Amino acid sequence: MEKEPSDTPRKPRVGATADLPHDRITVQRFRESFPRARWSDSLKAWFVPGRTAERRIGRWLAEMEAEADAFADEKGRDAFAFDPIESRYLEAAPSAFQVRTPYSRTVVNEIREIPFARWDADRRLWTVPYRAFDELRRRWPAIEAAAERNEPEVKKARREAMKGTDEAEAWKAKLRERRRKRYPVPAEDLPPFERAIGTHAGVVIFTGTDGELADPVTVSTFYFPAAERVQYVWVSSRPGSLEELVTTWPARTPPGDEEIARGWWLPDLEELRTARRKARSKRRTKQRQEEERNDTA
Repeated sequence: MEKEPSDTPRKPRVGATADLPHDRITVQRFRESFPRARWSDSLKAWFVPGRTAERRIGRWLAEMEAEADAFADEKGRDAFAFDPIESRYLEAAPSAFQVRTPYSRTVVNEIREIPFARWDADRRLWTVPYRAFDELRRRWPAIEAAAERNEPEVKKARREAMKGTDEAEAWKAKLRERRRKRYPVPAEDLPPFERAIGTHAGVVIFTGTDGELADPVTVSTFYFPAAERVQYVWVSSRPGSLEELVTTWPARTPPGDEEIARGWWLPDLEELRTARRKARSKRRTKQRQEEERNDTA
């Protein structure tokens, strides 16, 4: 009979431990695969002796995970067959759902919240495994509505309807302002330069200022509510590169009310993740365009 591994330094046992879920079926299957395994009260885990124990345990866990994924995929496939989502934007391929829509920031944000969803850059579509069907169904109304809003003919009709309206002029003015690559900050509370900074316009890198004063009306109209008795200056800004964003240490907590009112803050992890995704997507797009140019050259 195997003895529980000793905690004394006299003769340490060679082997590895496995921390399993506390369900009878998993433990039973583990014991069948590792008959020499013994429970260790001191380690609070199952101990498997042998020099290759760690590798064998890892392989067994991977097989169990793959089996669980296959079972979950089968359940999702059955749920879809019983109550399918019927949409021109969704195809139920043999291995996974395929989602192809016009570009929409809402669609991207919704699909990124679905577990295991992946962007296929070669085919220009999203894949979602069947095991994530419940979450896909929950988010599908928002995905489909955003896709329909961004169909080319719908966007064109919307632009035609907006022509000459105050809304159209306001949108054009905002676009012109954002193209100036500047941002207002309190003259007495400048942000750090050449570091990723959170703003009402997203995470950016501030590069410097010449001290030009910012009109409070412009600040309030295009950026954030300007505070009374605060003088603002313009600072130049640019998007952060992926390398800069990855190496930026996030703030431990989200910005407080005072920082939001000020207009800039140190970004937290969620803000940096969003900025990194944008930078990564921008890099992939640039690489794909370069490859297409090389292919046609």
